[in-house]
Amino acid sequence: MLRPLRCWLALTVIVLTVISASAAEPKRVLLLHSYGPQFAPWVFYAGRFREELFKLSPDKIDLYEASLEGARFQEPDEQRPVIDYLGALFGSRKLDLIVTIGAPATIFVQKYRTQFFPSVPLLIGGPERRTIDYTKLTPNDAPVAVILDFKQWIESVLQVLPDTKHFAWIVGASPLEKFWTEEFRRVSQPFMDRVSFEWFNDLSFEDMQKRISTLPAHSAAFFVDVRVDAAGVPLDKESVLPKLRAATNAPIFGYVDNYLGQGIVGGPLMSSEALGWRMAEAAVRILNGEAPADLKIPILSAGAPQYDWRELRHWNIAENRLPAGSIVRFRESGGWQQYHAQIALVSAVILLQGALISGLLFEHRRRRRAEIQARQRSAELAHVNRFSMAGELTATIAHEINQPLGAILANIEAAEILVKSPSPDLHEIGEILADVRRDDVRASEVIGRLRSLLKKAPFELKDIDLNDAAQETVRFLSALAIARQFELTSITAALPLPIRGDQIQLQQVIMNLIVNAMDAMSGMPSAERRVKVSTARDGNSACLTVSDVGPGIPAEKLRLVFEPFFSTKAQGMGMGLAIARRIVEAHGGQLSAENLALRGAAFHVRLPLAELPQ
Repeated sequence: MLRPLRCWLALTVIVLTVISASAAEPKRVLLLHSYGPQFAPWVFYAGRFREELFKLSPDKIDLYEASLEGARFQEPDEQRPVIDYLGALFGSRKLDLIVTIGAPATIFVQKYRTQFFPSVPLLIGGPERRTIDYTKLTPNDAPVAVILDFKQWIESVLQVLPDTKHFAWIVGASPLEKFWTEEFRRVSQPFMDRVSFEWFNDLSFEDMQKRISTLPAHSAAFFVDVRVDAAGVPLDKESVLPKLRAATNAPIFGYVDNYLGQGIVGGPLMSSEALGWRMAEAAVRILNGEAPADLKIPILSAGAPQYDWRELRHWNIAENRLPAGSIVRFRESGGWQQYHAQIALVSAVILLQGALISGLLFEHRRRRRAEIQARQRSAELAHVNRFSMAGELTATIAHEINQPLGAILANIEAAEILVKSPSPDLHEIGEILADVRRDDVRASEVIGRLRSLLKKAPFELKDIDLNDAAQETVRFLSALAIARQFELTSITAALPLPIRGDQIQLQQVIMNLIVNAMDAMSGMPSAERRVKVSTARDGNSACLTVSDVGPGIPAEKLRLVFEPFFSTKAQGMGMGLAIARRIVEAHGGQLSAENLALRGAAFHVRLPLAELPQ
């Protein structure tokens, strides 16, 4: 029992191995080119076919390629040596499918079908249907043909260029191109009453370039294919159309979509992608076992008209002349279409910046208004403070004015006596009048200083000398110092101290500091009451100091003296020093206080110099 079982297992392994090897064996496909793999338009069809075949096939594909190179120069039926070559090359190899590309290869295979691997399925790919002899098709053949409507080409050109008077067919001189040239002549006949025609098939490529550059006005050219020129020179597909486009003085049209973007205006175009896919789909079906005769693949015609937007612009062809349903490609997008993301980002940044700038401007204006309002309030408080101080100075001011007024009255009385004498002394009367004038000026100055003190004026920066402001304030308070039995002295800097400031408000600051110093020493013996005002330059600052020899400021209250409503005086309101600091800070300066080493306190005003002394 074991021996038959071993034999059966061994046979099973052999069969599975054979089946596995057979399943893994690739499908062999021969791709036969008409003119070689580099000639248009078949190079486009072959490229799409290869791509789609490998994509669609579930099996591994071994793709072989061969070319009827001589078909460029002679008729396809003169290719008998090619049969011997291919027979020697593939006779020992099993081919699963033969695929032809283009009309010459189709004509060749059909002529020699009985000798050219007749048992191998044949897929006829891409020829124009008129080049296929349908009577010679075998059940093993499957055509994937196209139809080229030459009349439609002419009509499409005349639709977009209705003023066309001359039409040039750009075609080569190979046997197949000669065949099509005759077909072009035939389809051109119905249009000859309105358009003249010419053909380039009898020109070398150099002559073609010269001719296309000198076409008459209102001409159009149609690029078919130029594989071989009249001189028998095979032409590279990559350079023919671009060189003709560079030389032409008339728009060039075409029939294959691969030419769009290489210099043709456009028209109803054959899709190489659609043809390549149809061929690959048919090839896969045959390789999967379907009979070629059962495929029944419809003939492919040109698709929707397509046009190059750049060529339309170059030749001034209006888009409203294009056939309905036309597709315009290579349209240059506007800045928004090309860079919409970047533009949107930049716009957002600009809008954000604009919003921030607007916010900053609004905030700046708001702060500016607040500063102006604060200055107005500060000026009003300062004005009130000056009125309050004027009340304190009333007695002194009255005494200072009464002195010159009393002297004036005495002098007037003396003058009246002299005038009534029999022989008045005119010299003495003159001296009396001079005294009256001097006393009057003195009274006027007192009133002027009082008016300046009480004057309500807006905050105004002017060029002033801090020395002058200090000296004038000291002169104004000198009478008060005498009345209250204080020694008031001033020491000013040798050089001017130019600053930008409001002289009235700065004098109010100095006056406040002097009066506060007097109040601080009111309980001391009159012989010890001393107030000193000094000015100096410190770097880029002008400095003013008011010092006294009083009891000083309690250490715990030193940092509070500038706070509103804080006062060390029983009857004080606590606004004088707060207003003084506000005025100094409005001038860009600083006001500080300190206790002196021995006794007394000093208040320091520091203001920026407007101009450094030389």
